[in-house]
Amino acid sequence: MKNLVIRTVTGVLFVAIIVVSFLNSIAMTLLFALITGLTLWEFCGLVNEQKDVQINKFISTVAGVYLFFAMRAYLSDIGLVHSEVFIPYLLSIIYLLISELYLKNENPVNNWAYTMFGQMYVALPLALLNVLAFRSTPDGVVYSYLAPLCIFIFLWSNDTGAYCFGSLFGKHKLFPRISPAKSWEGSIGGGIFVMIISGLVGYFTEQYGVNDLKMSIPQWMGLGLTVAVFGTWGDLVESLLKRTFKIKDSGSILPGHGGMLDRFDSSLLAIPASVVYLYTVTLF
Repeated sequence: MKNLVIRTVTGVLFVAIIVVSFLNSIAMTLLFALITGLTLWEFCGLVNEQKDVQINKFISTVAGVYLFFAMRAYLSDIGLVHSEVFIPYLLSIIYLLISELYLKNENPVNNWAYTMFGQMYVALPLALLNVLAFRSTPDGVVYSYLAPLCIFIFLWSNDTGAYCFGSLFGKHKLFPRISPAKSWEGSIGGGIFVMIISGLVGYFTEQYGVNDLKMSIPQWMGLGLTVAVFGTWGDLVESLLKRTFKIKDSGSILPGHGGMLDRFDSSLLAIPASVVYLYTVTLF
């Protein structure tokens, strides 16, 4: 009972902080830069516990956080900040590669692989949140909370729907080798719930004139389905990672909810997939 109360309180605060942060571009930037740093630090710590692996935890984390700020600066200040802002990030990656020549570690290839994986798996997807938040208009660059906020609303809706449908009807395992608790019924139910929520978002944003993405209801539902599918895959990817590392939770920073990777695993695939989807909708 005590654990349920702790889990509930943590969950409510977690959702409230994220939702409120999206209402202000500076708050969003600072919060998700912090999330990027904490998640990368946690990932590097897990990696360094593995045999024959020792990556540079500090520089990997700093590089990932810098990438987030650089992406934010480049997208939000077009004309003022140019692509040169990414040069320090590129230099840090080059350093992480070259440093293995001199460190004499037992398995430098493992270190290279895990270092680059951390940047690709954690840093890049979270940095792409800025692509959803900032867009160029005839009046200049504007910040919009709608797209990034909806991505997380759809992820939470998918989790809620999958849990409810899975608990009631779950019989056929989705991925028993990786996540025995997930069922096809739960995943389908979560997807249906997300499509309903995304349809309602499309309807009400149009009714109240806040649909700055200019998407129709079917397009909103397409975004919801994209988030549901890739969010589920993101969850499974982290489950595979934890099974490989032989751990139950990625950390304990969030009472009752595990670590940062446990909380943001779905978003690490859902965010880049949503960017691709929205650009595709824009093109066609």
